[in-house]
Amino acid sequence: GMSGSCTVKTCWMRLPNFRVVGDNLKDRFDGASRVMVSNSDRARGNSNAIVSNSASNSVHGHREGLGRRHRYNFQLKPYNPEHKPPGPKDLVYLEPSPPFCEKNPKLGILGTHGRQCNDTSIGVDGCD
Repeated sequence: GMSGSCTVKTCWMRLPNFRVVGDNLKDRFDGASRVMVSNSDRARGNSNAIVSNSASNSVHGHREGLGRRHRYNFQLKPYNPEHKPPGPKDLVYLEPSPPFCEKNPKLGILGTHGRQCNDTSIGVDGCD
């Protein structure tokens, strides 16, 4: 028979503590870039930019050698042309968010500015 011993080493990734994750997300949020979508390759008839829907929507699609803009037929460009294009880990947005502290019935925003909560209510006027 065989002699000797066998050792098994198992490694796994761990998440940082929640505070670190939150701080990193907040930093990215504060540095988010406003962008606009450009599909200029498609408009110019560049056939290299067009990928079939089945390949682009499939988890197992043929993605080797395809850049991000080619996979989805669009490219994100800075809203302000003086800014640099966003990186792959940057947070981006297409439109500014409405000010949720201010009341806007048209958008269904109740607002919080100057509002006093009712500590005995479990409704939208409550403090929780």
